[in-house]
Amino acid sequence: MLRITLTRLVSVVPVLLGISIISFFVIRMIPGDVISSIMGQDFGDPQVEAEMRRYFGLDMPLHEQFLHWFGGLLQGDLGTSMRTGQPVLSEIAERFPATLVLAVSALVVSILISIPFGVISATKRNGLLDAASRLISLIGLSLPNFWLGILLVYVFSVSLGWLPSQGAGEGEGVLDNLRYLILPAVTLGAGLAAISMRMTRSSMLEVLNQDYVRTARAKGLGETVVVTRHALRNSLIPVVTVLGIQAGALLGGTVVVEQVFSWPGLGTMVIRGISQRDYPVVQGTLLFLALFYVVVNLLVDLIYVYLDPRLRSGH
Repeated sequence: MLRITLTRLVSVVPVLLGISIISFFVIRMIPGDVISSIMGQDFGDPQVEAEMRRYFGLDMPLHEQFLHWFGGLLQGDLGTSMRTGQPVLSEIAERFPATLVLAVSALVVSILISIPFGVISATKRNGLLDAASRLISLIGLSLPNFWLGILLVYVFSVSLGWLPSQGAGEGEGVLDNLRYLILPAVTLGAGLAAISMRMTRSSMLEVLNQDYVRTARAKGLGETVVVTRHALRNSLIPVVTVLGIQAGALLGGTVVVEQVFSWPGLGTMVIRGISQRDYPVVQGTLLFLALFYVVVNLLVDLIYVYLDPRLRSGH
């Protein structure tokens, strides 16, 4: 386990270096900059614009700008927002909890739907429940997040008035906050559940045909015990792979859903930073999301070791 951890930690360095280089230069390929965004294309005073570019360091060559920003990054400084004047790290800390709550809630929705339905679909192979589960997963894979979100808003907010359509319920009670969370969590989790459900079904079908499962049945164990104690745990290893990839990608994947539901998270902040050409905000947030993704994948590798004893023994 220690070897796996150290290997993953070492692999973080080139990943984050590549993300920092790509994010720095790609955002600057978009026409315009923060100065033209603030002052407008046609009404800016050239002298004022020149002074502002000097203040933000935009008058330096790109490689010098990168070295200046990267030097601060090595000291733990993600820069300062050109729009708000606030440190990027503090803005990320302010927005991250909302995105994390949404991502974790979506992952919980995905697990609660996918694993039970995947197991039922595998144990009732070619039956009515299997056909219904496969149809539901196909629909979940086919629906774009933004379309599903708009549909849920129309049904549960506009037509029925049961749930709020926008915001996160800041300043309200816990129950009210949960009401704001339901629609975006279901919207984001539905597509993930469809993928995990198909993987769970496929993995369960493979495990149920193994010799040790047939042996457990031959010993007279009940079907529930065979499925839950013998088949499910071993079938979860490839499912954990999918869930780990989903969990790492969820923070970045919340961008569209956050826009639909006006959720005050990192996705909304990135979109705002891109539209305003706020380079430090975009660079710092992308780097933070990349680090989170790597950490989640490290945790997935450690879960592998727990689920598969062969990895602990080195075989």
